[in-house]
Amino acid sequence: MSMKSAIETFNLTKKFTTINVVDDLNLKIEQGEVFGLLGPNGAGKTTTLMMLTTLIQPTDGTALVNGYDIKKEGGKVRKSIGIVFQDPSSDDILTGYENLKLHAMLYDIPDDVVESKIREVLKLVDLEDRKKELVKNYSGGMRRRLEIARGLMHQPAVLFLDEPTLGLDPQAREHVWQYIRKLAEEKKVTIVLTTHYMEEADLLCNRIAIIDKGKIVALDTPGNLKKIIGGDIIRIKSPEPNIEAIKKLDFVKKVEMVDGTVSITVEGARRHLTKILETIGKVDSVYVREPTLNDVFLHYTGGEITDTGAEGGWAQRIMSAQTRGR
Repeated sequence: MSMKSAIETFNLTKKFTTINVVDDLNLKIEQGEVFGLLGPNGAGKTTTLMMLTTLIQPTDGTALVNGYDIKKEGGKVRKSIGIVFQDPSSDDILTGYENLKLHAMLYDIPDDVVESKIREVLKLVDLEDRKKELVKNYSGGMRRRLEIARGLMHQPAVLFLDEPTLGLDPQAREHVWQYIRKLAEEKKVTIVLTTHYMEEADLLCNRIAIIDKGKIVALDTPGNLKKIIGGDIIRIKSPEPNIEAIKKLDFVKKVEMVDGTVSITVEGARRHLTKILETIGKVDSVYVREPTLNDVFLHYTGGEITDTGAEGGWAQRIMSAQTRGR
């Protein structure tokens, strides 16, 4: 991976009224990296993306995207990036081909390469045989793939994906994941995505930043983030758990109540499970697993992530940004 950063932020801040939605953000994303932004609702991740894509101006600080300053060189930033919105943004009364043709016109792609570009991106997302069909007849997964194709028409160096699989069924989600991996591996596109799906972040991202209250509270690879939890997770449902006795066991690292069950973090759950069961008292059920990104998220933010869309859809936010005179 090149050492040159595709994105670098410098004390990037966005304040609405008296609240710092993004608070003094300093971040580097390398070329060719798939970088994930996770955070609870209102944490600031979508606002961060909107600043990086020049849809709103920062209150303070700045960022370089592909070497261009988002405050001074907005036009150059926009020409070098692609965006797939959280809300559907393709025109459903046009065909897939017509949507791509319109995008080519908006980005002033030379006439002599438009057709080859359209063929290339349609092939990438397996929509060649559906290009003449109206988008209103596409499934949710097909429409999302078309919007990814559209975002790639002008060969962006960085592609921003805001909740790319929100609302899709598991099969469609798997297909979109496949195309995102292909973009990163074959096309070497830098991808920045927000997601509410822990599995998605784990599978796709080279690194993940967890944002809470406008600040990055954790930043590392998915594997390293899960190591932070420090062991396996044992969840036990017990009518009268002897929690104090469990805490005294020298191999137990953490004990807490989660959704009415006792959650115990321990190194080597298999070795110590018998002793834990003997100590805790009567047991109704036991569940043992390795830590997940959701455990990391809970550890840093104190709450589970939801799939309702972090800070509202981009379409609505763009309209409000324009109203404020960005």
